Amino acid sequence: MYGNMTNKDAVAVTPADGTDLPRGVCNALYIGGAGAVAVTTEAGSVVTFAAVPVGTMLEIRAKRVMATNTAATLILAMY
Repeated sequence: MYGNMTNKDAVAVTPADGTDLPRGVCNALYIGGAGAVAVTTEAGSVVTFAAVPVGTMLEIRAKRVMATNTAATLILAMY
């Protein structure tokens, strides 16, 4: 558990510029393969997290993981 968050499920993410995550806004993203991660936040901002290390739990409520500017792999959306 990270912070005060408890996740009950995880779903593999396929980054896509025009498609939201299939289950809607996630609680966090687990990064299995290092690299940049570009997301659209729950509030609608598009941001890129640079050089995210393997095994990082990004505690960001995201509704989309963008293909453009995302180099990280093995991404899981945590719910």
